[in-house]
Amino acid sequence: MPDEIDPTEHLQLTTSERDLDTLAAQLTGWLQARVAADEPPVIESLHRPLSGGLSSASVLFDARWKSAGAPQEGSYVARMVPEAGAFPVFRDYDLPLQYRIIGEVAARTDVPVPPLRWLETDDTVCGAPFFVMDRVEGRIPGDNPPYVFAGWLYDAAPAERAELTHNTLDVLARIHAITEPARRFPELDGPGPALRRHLAAQRDWYRWALVDDGFEIPLIERAFDWLEHNFPDDPGPDVLSWGDARPGNIIYDGCTPAAILDWEMAALGPRELDLAWMIFLHRFFQDIATGFDMPGLPDFLRRDEVVAQYEELTGHTVRDLDFHLTYAALRHAIVMARIKRRMIHMGEDTAPADRDDYIMHRATLEAMLDGTYGWD
Repeated sequence: MPDEIDPTEHLQLTTSERDLDTLAAQLTGWLQARVAADEPPVIESLHRPLSGGLSSASVLFDARWKSAGAPQEGSYVARMVPEAGAFPVFRDYDLPLQYRIIGEVAARTDVPVPPLRWLETDDTVCGAPFFVMDRVEGRIPGDNPPYVFAGWLYDAAPAERAELTHNTLDVLARIHAITEPARRFPELDGPGPALRRHLAAQRDWYRWALVDDGFEIPLIERAFDWLEHNFPDDPGPDVLSWGDARPGNIIYDGCTPAAILDWEMAALGPRELDLAWMIFLHRFFQDIATGFDMPGLPDFLRRDEVVAQYEELTGHTVRDLDFHLTYAALRHAIVMARIKRRMIHMGEDTAPADRDDYIMHRATLEAMLDGTYGWD
């Protein structure tokens, strides 16, 4: 991140360079054909979300039209593949697969997901494939600025955060309870153990995101070596892993999840992939707060409390958590290094002299590899 920042201020970070007026016109023509509107729909309030993920490109909009004389209207979110010029975080954005996973989760569970409307695979419509969901009203813990500095979750009473934690873990447990995940999601299956495939995919992504352009990062290389030397003998049964499992990807109604978002990292693998990601991503933000001599939210998503609640909800004994937390830190290191490169590319940051400084949580990952990171 830029050297001189106020962590409580919103940072302007570029995730897409699409012209919104052009996009509105493209969506108007597409929607008219898709819903058989009597005349071109009226699309209003098209805008990018102020906060949220830094990987996919999403736009929010309202639309109204008439079909066979009957008025129709709705508020929607279009999730799009980032354009190549926007320096995407991931190499592959399989939107049809994301669409199918969301639909299958909706059909098989009571996990709240946004109602799906339309999938468009023709990239000539708007320059990239996209799908459209209903917009779900509610509130999301902020990423920019992080919720550990300000906002409704920061201002909530400890009892409210405890309720939110329990409800969030309950949703995660329900995702993991989907039976026969390999059969239901064959696109996520493959030869060999799922965790091995998952780790191999992260290596491939690291090469594409950084190494192939000459950005080998010693600390990431060291972390991959550590994972190989500490790989679990028995990772446990595979479940559907949500992938980007964290409160920042949940719309809440009060303290209750109203919609689970962002399935682009979904995979098959041990439950601990999601559990460790959730614990680590909060600690990532909490360590930023501590680094600025600010209190953050030290009572939120504490490792031991999360494990105890998840085990109570599921009956599953959490295993190999140190491995999975370190793995989460490595995966997030690749994310942050790629985002750092994008910010430099967009003129929003400058290149550090030390490649390991492309990782915002460098000190945390180093301590985890050394076995000196303190969780309490």
